[in-house]
Amino acid sequence: MIKILFEAIFCYCFAKLPKDFVYVMANFMLTSSTLKHLRIPFSVFLMPIFAFAAARSSAVTWLSYLEMFIILHLLVYPASNGYNSYYDRDEGSIGGLKVPPKVTEDLLFWALVFDVIALVYGFWRFGALFAALLLGYGLVSKAYSHPKIRLKKMTWAALFVIGFFQGTWTYCMVLVGLDNLQLSDCLHPSILWPAGLCFAFLSGSYPMTQIYQHEEDAARGDRTVSLVLGIKGTFLFTAACFVLTMGGFAYYFLFFFGTEPMLVFQVCLSPTLLFFLYWFWLCHKDTNAANFQNTMYLNLLSSVGMIVFFSWWLLL
Repeated sequence: MIKILFEAIFCYCFAKLPKDFVYVMANFMLTSSTLKHLRIPFSVFLMPIFAFAAARSSAVTWLSYLEMFIILHLLVYPASNGYNSYYDRDEGSIGGLKVPPKVTEDLLFWALVFDVIALVYGFWRFGALFAALLLGYGLVSKAYSHPKIRLKKMTWAALFVIGFFQGTWTYCMVLVGLDNLQLSDCLHPSILWPAGLCFAFLSGSYPMTQIYQHEEDAARGDRTVSLVLGIKGTFLFTAACFVLTMGGFAYYFLFFFGTEPMLVFQVCLSPTLLFFLYWFWLCHKDTNAANFQNTMYLNLLSSVGMIVFFSWWLLL
């Protein structure tokens, strides 16, 4: 009944559009530049948080898993990527794009369209609370690059916001949607502890994604954590967060699930650790090694390792 009502409203609204609607839409077709700036493949790098929450869900089905993936990774994250690209106007490499194309005016339009579709779909499929959390995430992600706020200029505040909203907030949001939880349920140790681990993981890994952008960030006046710490400091900061995160995961697995998940997790993350150490050694010899290509390698290894582990855990 809800679906039929929604379709009826949709058809009615489009029937009332002005005659020049087709002309207007023709000027806002999804261009090649916009499609690239949405960086849909790059959004998969954020999948570990979703996969972690889905693995701990008590009510997840393959359909709800797929729908949650579509909402986050094909709609919300690309919308955030596109919105921030619209205001950043980067000329150098950015996450997922070694040579970003020139931003076109339709990028902002499509970023907002993707957001609206995600909110409507999320409300319809997972409820009002999930949609409200989704809206909160979207608003904060836009504050990151919007000129009136621009969190990128606020070094440690930006790191906290990224770690909290892409980590803790997203973990709880996924469980609220999949398991129909209330916000108070997220304060239970079985949820709060892994949500905190997501914060630590994102806080440690995010500065590494900025390590090759120092020159462009400095030219714009953005004070990212990586720029403030420098190349060596970024590696040391991430290493410290990695040690704390791995220790936290080890305690979490041992306390709640036993030794097997802990050991498998270590195996899945070992390629990431080995490449991280190798890359650190390369940068010690030549700072030019702190480049886009190596950053993407690290992101890929880390994301794939965690996705493999959480997928294995989900299937247990």
